[in-house]
Amino acid sequence: MAEKLTVTQKQRLVELNAPAEMVECEFADKGERDSFFKANETALARENREKLLKLLNLHHRPLVCEIESRLTGWLTEEESFTQVVTPIIITESMLEKMTIGADHPLASQVFWLEGKKCLRPMLAPNLYEIMREMHRVARQPIRIFEAGPCFRKETQGAQHMNEFTMLNLVELAGVREGEQMDRLRSLAVSAMKAVGIEDYELEITSSEVYGETLDIVCGDLEVASGAYGPHFLDSKWGIFDTWVGIGFGLERLAMAKAGYQNIKRAGRSLAYQDGVRLNI
Repeated sequence: MAEKLTVTQKQRLVELNAPAEMVECEFADKGERDSFFKANETALARENREKLLKLLNLHHRPLVCEIESRLTGWLTEEESFTQVVTPIIITESMLEKMTIGADHPLASQVFWLEGKKCLRPMLAPNLYEIMREMHRVARQPIRIFEAGPCFRKETQGAQHMNEFTMLNLVELAGVREGEQMDRLRSLAVSAMKAVGIEDYELEITSSEVYGETLDIVCGDLEVASGAYGPHFLDSKWGIFDTWVGIGFGLERLAMAKAGYQNIKRAGRSLAYQDGVRLNI
């Protein structure tokens, strides 16, 4: 009977970002298995150490931060979007405006605080508020974006974290009715060019909140999702013009760009920095 890596050996190699085919190898006996594990653990640990030295002595910024800077530069310098900063703590009523009530699937993932407040699970509620008020005052098309942390009690798989970083852009009253999907495609293509990812697909699908969406997918990993209005949610926020918006998961973009096997390598962590496992 063929031998496989032990659970502990598999976990260690996964921590060091071993490819799936390495983790699932089979061996003639335990001796061959253990020699294989030792050699590859040593090689992967050396790769992690070299990458850490590059971060400390050359790059100085993790990939996820670099991706945020690239998107910010593209939006402000090429697309004339304005960056905004909004609260991390939001109210229950704001979620209800997004149709996220007690019976919604997302409700169980919310980190609730005292006084019917919570850590925001998404940026959209705040951006609805901000773009409405900016449009009311300026009386012109509004192009804004925000980058910041969001929080959900996600299943702890290879593609999910409790704390993650979103960058959401939204353009209000600047796109004519019937042209929203074309504008979303244009923005999606330009964004991926700014990030430096060429291998991706644009897929039209649907979501529980936004209905029809345009998703950006790298392999089997969804890295962004775009939506548009008029939409049935808009009247709850006092929005009556056409709009388009895209939400990017920055850690997922980093995961796709760097080829990480686990999103935790790209996220806020004490165990990893810039994809490097510190326990080496």
